[in-house]
Amino acid sequence: MTLKRKIAVNVSIAFSILFGLASIFIYLRFSSFRKEEFKQRLEEKALTTTKLLLDVKKVDKKLIKLIDENSINNFYNEKTLVFNDDFTLIYSSVGDAEIKWTPNDLKRLSTVKSFFKSDNERDLVGINFTFEQGNYYVLITAEDKYGYSKMEYLMYSLIITFFVSILLVWVFTYLFIKKQLSPLDTFEKKITSISANQLNEHLAENENNDEINLLTKAFNQMLDRLENAFATQKEFTSNASHELYTPLTRISFQLENLINTQKHSETTLEYLKSINNDVHQIADLINSLLLLAKVNKEEMGKKFKKIRIDEVIFDTYEQVKKINTNFNLDFDIQIADEIENPMEVLGSKSLLKIAFTNLLKNAYLYSSNNKASVVINQTEQQQIIVLIQNQGKTITNTELNKIFEPFTRGENSIHIQGSGLGLPIVKRILDYHNATITYNSPNENTNEFKVTFSI
Repeated sequence: MTLKRKIAVNVSIAFSILFGLASIFIYLRFSSFRKEEFKQRLEEKALTTTKLLLDVKKVDKKLIKLIDENSINNFYNEKTLVFNDDFTLIYSSVGDAEIKWTPNDLKRLSTVKSFFKSDNERDLVGINFTFEQGNYYVLITAEDKYGYSKMEYLMYSLIITFFVSILLVWVFTYLFIKKQLSPLDTFEKKITSISANQLNEHLAENENNDEINLLTKAFNQMLDRLENAFATQKEFTSNASHELYTPLTRISFQLENLINTQKHSETTLEYLKSINNDVHQIADLINSLLLLAKVNKEEMGKKFKKIRIDEVIFDTYEQVKKINTNFNLDFDIQIADEIENPMEVLGSKSLLKIAFTNLLKNAYLYSSNNKASVVINQTEQQQIIVLIQNQGKTITNTELNKIFEPFTRGENSIHIQGSGLGLPIVKRILDYHNATITYNSPNENTNEFKVTFSI
């Protein structure tokens, strides 16, 4: 979950809980208010009826009932009972409603003066009324039809308001958070587009003191440090490689003159040739490291051109053959007839020569018969597959996972010169070309490297 969604969800959930609790509180408070209001109205009606009954003694009880029945304060499903001090019923209002009461209710009124209780949807109020030194007990019950109607209306209003508000809150909170954090999206896009060649391109800063601007300033400072570090590294690598390559060239030239102009014993001649091969190997390694130190994937991708893989391998073989004269190579090409522009890939010819030079050198050095085979197969799936095989001691499963790590050499490299940097350099060059390389051993005596180019 993204940061924007996480913040929006948390804020929305918090608001939903608070609004839900507020709605429940409002409903409960209104329910309590309805009870208190209805209780007060029932008490007023009970006192009015009782006073009319006791004050106007000459008034006929039937007339009182008629007045009570047609009163503007009449309640729905109402019933009023009046008892004297002996708990004798002296008045009962008209209507079919019944009051469920017991003598204990009247005894209770003698101590508490009044009480209120609910029975289903009907509310009951009991009052202890004193008149001319006599106690009268009034029980009045009714159904608060309009109060419950208001409660139901309030409940549905709160529920609808709750869900509509939650929906609006979730939508507007997400849009608000998205707008507020939009600078982070811009920040992410800009830092993603900055490559090793664009470290001098800083992000735009403003005068705000918010976290995003502080993060931008910190990132720009980091870019400055990285640019200085890369510049120092490239300068050191270039200078060191140049300083190392110059004396190696002189040593190689002097060794070749020594081998060709003077007569030596066979043992001395072998030593001189071995030293000369070592010098060439070191020079090639320095050239490779120097070239890789100066380029990166983004820069090389802009300079890629269409080249033929078969021509690269032919040129590479001729170059390896000059140093290893007894190296033999079997070459085979398998291409479908309907493919246009066969064996063409976008790449750097100089880098691919370095890669295949290392692969062919390995095929020669680790072969048991100074022989290797190369098969180029271009399939209909828009791929060019190059298989390089040789006969010799294979790599163990334990060593297979580390074969492309720098300075890693297997058990089959004993008594074979090398630095352990050849295959890592090959892997890096092929990564630049969006190509893959894998190692396989079809049988106990066959090494196979598979290079796959996507076109």
